[in-house]
Amino acid sequence: MKFSAPVLLVGNGPVDSAAFKLAQPHYEAVLAADGGAKAALDHGLTPQAMIGDMDSAPADFAGETLRMPEQDTTDFEKCLSIIKAPLILGVGFLGGRLDHELAALNALVKTPNNIVFIGEEDLVFRLPDTTHLSLPLGTRLSIFPMGPVSGLQSSGLAWPLNALSFAPNANISTSNHTSATQITITNPSQPALCILPRIHLAATLKLFIS
Repeated sequence: MKFSAPVLLVGNGPVDSAAFKLAQPHYEAVLAADGGAKAALDHGLTPQAMIGDMDSAPADFAGETLRMPEQDTTDFEKCLSIIKAPLILGVGFLGGRLDHELAALNALVKTPNNIVFIGEEDLVFRLPDTTHLSLPLGTRLSIFPMGPVSGLQSSGLAWPLNALSFAPNANISTSNHTSATQITITNPSQPALCILPRIHLAATLKLFIS
């Protein structure tokens, strides 16, 4: 499935109406990962397609159904294997069952797709090779390693990342914050997540779409 503009992908986890409202100006089409179709329908959205193994799909879904029964990947990964878009906005992937959330975050650092998850409080995206963000002073910004990470460079953060090494079982960088309004982080293609308050969605999307 190929799209020329960003798409909204709805997962089967918790999602509030404010997340849908925040995403609304920024996507062209709505898609659902299996049972995420119910959440979309409950919020007045009709997905163009529902993708997954259909173990939690709503029986009354009337749109296109793309069933992928293999069990070696999650429904989110199944979606990523067939969706081609400049950006995927994901709701319903943060919160709820911890194993589902961790699986989604793991997939986030493995895929080449541009993806931004919108949760009840935060945005999460894979840290690009180069990140330029315009944010208010004091904005919370966390970098969480999903594997060994070193060689990061940063400017505009209260606690610089320069020359530090990170790993899930070692140093992490949560609850950092901005000390300038222009933030730059360079990351030599390593598995790290950037976490921001979700009110900064518009600024974040400038990383991925012009």
